[in-house]
Amino acid sequence: MQNAGIAALKLKWRYLAFDVHPQHLSQAIAGAKAMNFIGLNLTVPHKLLAMNMVDALDESARAWGAVNTIRFEAKDDDGAWRPPGEFEGQSSQVRAYGFNTDADAIVRALRDDLGVEPAGAKVLLLGAGGAGRTAALKLASERVAKLFLVNRTRSKAEEVAVEIRKNWPAVALSLDYPDQPVDLMINATSVGLKEGDALPFDPSVFSIDRASAVFDMIYRPAETVLLRCARTAGARVANGLSMLLYQGAKALEIWTGRQPPIEIMRKALERNVYGS
Repeated sequence: MQNAGIAALKLKWRYLAFDVHPQHLSQAIAGAKAMNFIGLNLTVPHKLLAMNMVDALDESARAWGAVNTIRFEAKDDDGAWRPPGEFEGQSSQVRAYGFNTDADAIVRALRDDLGVEPAGAKVLLLGAGGAGRTAALKLASERVAKLFLVNRTRSKAEEVAVEIRKNWPAVALSLDYPDQPVDLMINATSVGLKEGDALPFDPSVFSIDRASAVFDMIYRPAETVLLRCARTAGARVANGLSMLLYQGAKALEIWTGRQPPIEIMRKALERNVYGS
């Protein structure tokens, strides 16, 4: 996806994947900075750890409490911080600037793929970890009518609930399964990644046919057992491909200062995930 976008923008850049142990994340960020990288994307479990490892935080990272995108910036002769892509010459001062592009991508995917407007909706969110926490906070900020936040470890859901009640007290919040139909169910857990995985919720407590739309953040496999069951039950369904696309496209915009070629990036993703 990123290399397709980079090629379309005619940049002499290359997007590469690196497997970094969490204990080495700080050194990896420092190394990328020293080697004049343009930026980085971070995935689990690095997004929360990186909050304390960058030199500055964008409002998006502060708001959602996670960093999934880093832009390296150099200080020019006038003392202004500028991305290396538009900076000529060397600078002895370089900083890592952290952003979060996940939160906006979630809402955009819900609107585009499912026609769901979060404001006023009743939402069952499965998972309160990294992705689930960001989704919960973003949905609360969008003024959902009621948020049912269910997590395997209840204490983690309670931590997120404290933050929501503090910042968005008007949002009705429950840490239990709904006893009523919901407009949307979101899976923000990893259950469904492996063949043979069970459903990410307890079907003895909540019936899938009580959800009008179901969004699974997992995009590989393209159809999880959750989405298959939801589609059979008549719900509108979507996987996490668009969320991945939109967060990646925003990262490319942050690095380049240019509009990303979204459709080209989408086609590259679809070829990779769907083989078409």
